Amino acid sequence: MNDVLGQAIHDHYHNLDAGKLWINNKYGPKEEMPIATYFREEDDMPDIEWMALEQCRGKVLDIGAGAGSHSLLLQEQGIDVTALDISPLCISVIKDRGVKKIIEEDIFTYDKNRYDTLLLLMNGIGLAGTISSLKELLQHFKSLLNKDGQILFDSSDIAYLYEGNLPKQGYYGEIQYQYSYKKVKTEWFNWLYIDEHTMLQIAIEMGYHMDVLIDDEFGQYLTRLTLAV
Repeated sequence: MNDVLGQAIHDHYHNLDAGKLWINNKYGPKEEMPIATYFREEDDMPDIEWMALEQCRGKVLDIGAGAGSHSLLLQEQGIDVTALDISPLCISVIKDRGVKKIIEEDIFTYDKNRYDTLLLLMNGIGLAGTISSLKELLQHFKSLLNKDGQILFDSSDIAYLYEGNLPKQGYYGEIQYQYSYKKVKTEWFNWLYIDEHTMLQIAIEMGYHMDVLIDDEFGQYLTRLTLAV
């Protein structure tokens, strides 16, 4: 896949001739993703992200770190955090911004260390793409967690997109997206939004205990998964 997101983040950071980052979908008009979102300071982050950062403890793996904003904040607080991303251009930006511990790997195959907190923000759990892949990812996470470790992530219920006409096949939160930047497009890829109820069922099935730490009227929520005893 073309590293379109990484290129957009890289150009924005280096004040190059950055264009607009578009997200194409198959349920409606394309949407612009403001690149500055990846460079938010603490005061610009939503309550869900604030709470997630406050809940981080021990050795933290920031999965899908993007431009490294969450890792930077944790590092400034004295937290032992490692930023992980699959994009070489994102990794370059994260390094230039001053994050000390960085890993360029695919989270689905990374297995070199164990952590007390696995952090996936901005719907980072969505990288699973599908319900079946989410189960595989949660199984893989067990090999990355220390005893009493936790997984922190946010997601949301997107049933509202369908205006009461949910698809008859598959899970409605399995979405296909495509990034477009400077006339370069990625292939279509799967992205997952998962509602609380479905997430709870999967957590139980995969041997986790689930606590919803905060939610709102828009179906967004922050949750913690810990291994069931």
